[in-house]
Amino acid sequence: MYYRLKSDVALRKWKYVDRAIYVKGINHALSVNEEDFKLLLLCDGNHDLEDNTRINSLINKGYIEKCQKGDKPSEWSIFKEYDNYYFPMMNLMITGKCNLNCLHCFNAKDNEPLNTEWKYDDLIHLLDEARDVGVHALTITGGEPLFHPRFMDIIKAIYQRDMFVFELNTNGFLITQKLLDELKEIGCRPLMKISFDGIKFHNWIRQNPKAEDITLRAIKLCVKNGFQVKVQMQAHHKNVDVMLDTLKMLDELGVHTTRIIRTTEAPRWEKNSPQTSLSVPEYYEKMLLLAKDIQKSSLKMNIDIWQFMTIFPIAKRYSLSPILCNEKEFNIRIPMCKGVRGMIAISSSGEVVPCLQMSGWMSERNISLANVHKTSLKDILTDSEYLNYATATLFKQIIENDKCSSCKYYKACTGGCPALGLLYSKEDKFDYYHEDITKCYFFENGWYERIVKEMDKYSIENPLDISE
Repeated sequence: MYYRLKSDVALRKWKYVDRAIYVKGINHALSVNEEDFKLLLLCDGNHDLEDNTRINSLINKGYIEKCQKGDKPSEWSIFKEYDNYYFPMMNLMITGKCNLNCLHCFNAKDNEPLNTEWKYDDLIHLLDEARDVGVHALTITGGEPLFHPRFMDIIKAIYQRDMFVFELNTNGFLITQKLLDELKEIGCRPLMKISFDGIKFHNWIRQNPKAEDITLRAIKLCVKNGFQVKVQMQAHHKNVDVMLDTLKMLDELGVHTTRIIRTTEAPRWEKNSPQTSLSVPEYYEKMLLLAKDIQKSSLKMNIDIWQFMTIFPIAKRYSLSPILCNEKEFNIRIPMCKGVRGMIAISSSGEVVPCLQMSGWMSERNISLANVHKTSLKDILTDSEYLNYATATLFKQIIENDKCSSCKYYKACTGGCPALGLLYSKEDKFDYYHEDITKCYFFENGWYERIVKEMDKYSIENPLDISE
């Protein structure tokens, strides 16, 4: 019998990753054992293979299919080997410009002269490079990505290179039925991450009297067309008391997940709405009260409370964001940030940063680790200063950070979020290894015990597991 790789399956190899499978629609590569990988290499339409248990297993997994002799797999599917490090995803800011003038955002419309935007030809070159280093899936963000004059051409170019978009960050203003139809036509069905900042407060923070109506219309339109929607909501003193009512409304609209994010004390936000940010202790207090209300509600959608907890109401379970590991799983070779390790983040000016949440801080201080306008993506992912940070392990942080190395909670939090560590380091140097003090506050002030006590109607997915 003759077999070939199915059209949505591809065989890959990178530096230090010898055997991997890409499946279209799955962001990262899947591992495969050596025997199966050798057999998959023979599924090229030319080798006559015996029908056996291993072949049947690969068929059942959806990796291969029967074919006629000479029916080769697609060019994308056949085995490819890359000399660079494995980075399956890219977070790409195609523009820093926006059509709104939000009070908290450095990409606001009145900052447009300072905000850069990718030229189409340069972006096409970058997408070619991304394909040639083995990038598989992209998040498209901005600014407002739909504000880019060639947005749909960019999306089509991604799919023409056998990559796909798994997330689209947008304010929703430019979402139309025509746009959604065009996306569906090319097979692009990303998670639509749409910003909405609370009943009665969305217009205020977005500085547009029609913002709430337009954004809710966009959410409804996406849900109606079968796009999964994740709402992103700022949390601050002004809107925190309407959170529950807002969540109930979004749940009724069919939103899959809402992510609540503490509005941090950025210079623009402090200027436009001084003393409105919730301090970390205030944020934890307010979010625990909200979590308790969610526990008593009939909500169905998931609630991701940034850097605090994720709640799964249907399953009546929750996980705590500060607990990233347990003692049995802890290994000093674990990446400091799994998100950074798996996703290249590139700003609208071509800067390559560990994550886009660091980009503003770094640009203000003229700190550059790499730029794709100056260095090829392959070289950046083979040997560069950026790569040193992106692949940094817990071992490196323990060496660089005395507090983390001596902390009893380190095996649980693994240093926390590097972006927050950088933000709260209060230094102008790029101290990637600084501890995330919000996690220090969480563990050192008994928040784990408080949450477990208060969330007694739900079960915890990741209980704290450390030795005294």
